[in-house]
Amino acid sequence: MSEVDLRETLKLEQLEVNLFRGTTPDTRTGRIFGGQVIAQSLLAAYATVEGRVCHSLHCYFLRPGDPKIPIIFEVDRSRDGHSFTTRRVVAIQHGKQIFNFAASFQLVEHGFDHQAQMPQTPDPEGLPGLAETFGRMETELGATPPRPDDYVNPIDIRFADIPLDQKPEEKLPPYQRAWFRVRCPLGDDPVWHQAAMAYASDLGLMATALRPHGSLWHSPQLQGASLDHAMWFHRPTDFSQWHLYEMDSPSASGGRGINRGTIYRQDGTLVATDAQEGLIRWRGERPG
Repeated sequence: MSEVDLRETLKLEQLEVNLFRGTTPDTRTGRIFGGQVIAQSLLAAYATVEGRVCHSLHCYFLRPGDPKIPIIFEVDRSRDGHSFTTRRVVAIQHGKQIFNFAASFQLVEHGFDHQAQMPQTPDPEGLPGLAETFGRMETELGATPPRPDDYVNPIDIRFADIPLDQKPEEKLPPYQRAWFRVRCPLGDDPVWHQAAMAYASDLGLMATALRPHGSLWHSPQLQGASLDHAMWFHRPTDFSQWHLYEMDSPSASGGRGINRGTIYRQDGTLVATDAQEGLIRWRGERPG
């Protein structure tokens, strides 16, 4: 499997002041990966900001995207303050909003500093790669996951909490961990490392809410979609190195599941936190 350079997947063409165009690679999934449009919106916003670093982003998925046509990203320069800059981005296809996004950027400052402790987790080198994990899901658990060379290709991700003896419809704790990193080098620009981490943050997070219900994200009876996503960047990092993604789901109700994630460098430094709510609507007889 050839490696995909994430920078090629996310690159934008500037059409006019505050107006950008992005495209979607051929993923054979028939949809646009949510992490892609998050990352492209962040890059569009960054193209209008100088000398400041994104510390938080918040976004809503409004309509399914069409991977066959380009996405137009329109940036609104909401505010340029002394310490903080705010940008809003609207992603448009077929004349309609498919996604909207807001991000805040800050001058680098020094201040109070503390963090949560990274959980003890097996090293990534001893964990199965995604191709092996997907193959086992398909043969043993009856799921039909996407091809490993689709949108997951730019990211090397290895899950630590998928039991080797897992049975179909087995209920698991609403908690999981995965190691991940970008496959191709990103260079020294911290903007690309944030964009890559935002892209990767949409991998696996929503599935956390399904674990206690004996369901898999790719079960044919499940209608699932991301509804919103928020992310906070705490410290700079090199996302070409391994990072631990710790995920938990405190609640599911009303056809929705909420999921939280914390991202650590391998040395234990906490670099980002995120949260996502998604649609998890079951078709047919509900799992127990």
